[in-house]
Amino acid sequence: MAKNTSSSAFRKIDVDQYCEDNFKEDDGDQGGPTGPDESEVNGLLQKGKHLEALKAVLVNAPLGSKNQQIKENAVSLTLRVLLAIKPSQIEEAVNSLNPDLVDVLMKYIYRGFEYPSEGSSGHLLVWHEKVFNVGGVGCIVRVLSDTRRA
Repeated sequence: MAKNTSSSAFRKIDVDQYCEDNFKEDDGDQGGPTGPDESEVNGLLQKGKHLEALKAVLVNAPLGSKNQQIKENAVSLTLRVLLAIKPSQIEEAVNSLNPDLVDVLMKYIYRGFEYPSEGSSGHLLVWHEKVFNVGGVGCIVRVLSDTRRA
């Protein structure tokens, strides 16, 4: 049985800090990632090195960045790379990626679905099919549940 004490030290704990309504997201890195180098990616695209351009865009994805402009630039650059790759080369491109990059690619595919352009939806559906064949349902679940948005 507990002892009855006259100590009230336990009452000085701020219980409001544990309330879910008061949750504040971690600030993380203030500098944040700067995203892919646009001139490098454009140079790779002009040389016809689409797979290298895709890897450069995915490796340098600004997932943890708070700067919305950097994210928008990365999305438009990534979509330009995805649309430059021919449908016959998509499977080879997806198979050359490691599982983490496959997840990042799926994030960009979903972002592309949010902002469709002329002819992009059908091309992105082909990408989605090939990425799903490699990443499975787990890839989609990880993308939809991740708090770091592309």
